[in-house]
Amino acid sequence: MDIKAFVNITSKAWALPILSCLHSGVAGRQAPLLAATGAGRTAFAQSMDHLIEIGLIERNPGYGHPLRPEFRLTQLGIAAAAIAHKIRDVSAEEDQQLLRRSWTLPILTSLHTPSHFSEIKRNLPAITDRALSQSLKSMEARSWVCRSVDGAARPPRSIYYAVNTGGLISQVIAPEICFA
Repeated sequence: MDIKAFVNITSKAWALPILSCLHSGVAGRQAPLLAATGAGRTAFAQSMDHLIEIGLIERNPGYGHPLRPEFRLTQLGIAAAAIAHKIRDVSAEEDQQLLRRSWTLPILTSLHTPSHFSEIKRNLPAITDRALSQSLKSMEARSWVCRSVDGAARPPRSIYYAVNTGGLISQVIAPEICFA
């Protein structure tokens, strides 16, 4: 999967939890998925619509009531759901709130090797400086990212490393994502 597609998937808060639940065998109807993810109805509906729009899930034809449809993963969705499930396996329940933020996972993917701010930004062209800075700070506060200053460089530059849970997540998803 390329990084643009991954950024698109993670742009909705509940997209990865929904994919992970479908991968792990939760019934593809709204009520079981809603209960399994813990999402609010509006945010859940927006994430479902987004996943349908980008072609990762589809209505299961011939199953379910028209007002209570059943959903299934598409071929493209199966690969994305496997990644989502790997992320859920290495993270704790208290990590889910940070994982649902738009840029957390793409930044962690970019940090599979220690990187400078500008290198992360180059890997994620759509991100703004402010969003990158705030995301790095929130992950640093959670001890997912470690920042050190390269004093030998002129001017001194910060180097970011994925550590602890952030490092585990980065190791799991980096081989699955290609940067173009």
